[in-house]
Amino acid sequence: MRVTGRLFGAAFVVLALYLGAAALGGLVPGRTADLPAGDDVEIGLLYGSIHVDFLLPATEGARAALGFARAAGVPVDDPGVGHIVVGWGARDFYTTTPEWADLSARATWRAISGDASVLRVDVFGHGVDMAQVPSFHLSQAQYTALLEEIAASATTVPVAVQGHRPTSGFVEADGRFHIFRTCNTWVGRMLRAAGVEAGIWTPAPYALRLSLWRAGLS
Repeated sequence: MRVTGRLFGAAFVVLALYLGAAALGGLVPGRTADLPAGDDVEIGLLYGSIHVDFLLPATEGARAALGFARAAGVPVDDPGVGHIVVGWGARDFYTTTPEWADLSARATWRAISGDASVLRVDVFGHGVDMAQVPSFHLSQAQYTALLEEIAASATTVPVAVQGHRPTSGFVEADGRFHIFRTCNTWVGRMLRAAGVEAGIWTPAPYALRLSLWRAGLS
């Protein structure tokens, strides 16, 4: 019992240090691209309990930059598409867990210890109410830079999955996923490339929220 208690105590300390470092990483700005700010384009962030996706307006530039998703069957060119969702994540965890009930110990361990990465792209129609989504504005130059950086993360190699939305698709992505390089650190990196002062390390959704709060965008 004493050994078990020590193990749980050590795990609690490690978790507390990780969460504290995430908060600090969200508040300390990372190196950010020098781009003019503006309010030309409104983008959203879809916050989940552990994961954040981009919600991007389906402009001509967005359809072109995210064209890699066509290989996975995502209808990015459909004129009925008003917004495009993009997220990065661990291949095993992201592709095999469309619902929490599908979560497996194997996928969780691989996400923690290291796994290949994928990009997930999905689409919505023109009826998205942005007033209900955490959002902020970018200049056209910033939005173009964001799209270019997202596209640079992707390949055109599709990944077959089951159980996800019929309009969504996955492609292999650049870089490995692990507990220190999560889906949310990827979002932070994309934002910094677009000239948004996101935190230097944002492994959790609350770290991203702190980043945008500090930058005056929340």
